[in-house]
Amino acid sequence: QVQLVESGGGLVQAGGSLRLSCAASGIIFSINAMGWNRQTPGKQRDLVAVIDSLGTTNYGDSVMGRFTISRDNAKNTVYLQMNSLKPEDTAVYYCNVQARAPPRGVFSDYWGQGTQVTVSS
Repeated sequence: QVQLVESGGGLVQAGGSLRLSCAASGIIFSINAMGWNRQTPGKQRDLVAVIDSLGTTNYGDSVMGRFTISRDNAKNTVYLQMNSLKPEDTAVYYCNVQARAPPRGVFSDYWGQGTQVTVSS
């Protein structure tokens, strides 16, 4: 069973920065894409950023130029550096990993429990 542990959320003033981390653990054969999504109450979960196994990145329009996603394959960890934070970035941020793991051994999506990010004006 793949487990994802997120950290780094919290309260920050507008214009500030936060860095989120998500570490995958368990028996993992390989990891493909790793990413972050976010959700506010009553709304759908939206893509923030994703990075594939080759390091190719993709960002949601609202965070382009402010957020940077990176990964450490040796640690099975993905990071999200968030700069110039705005109140509208307030949300629960969820880590998502596409991994091959027992028992099925095929790529499946795994999700973290979420970490709250609150940006005050």
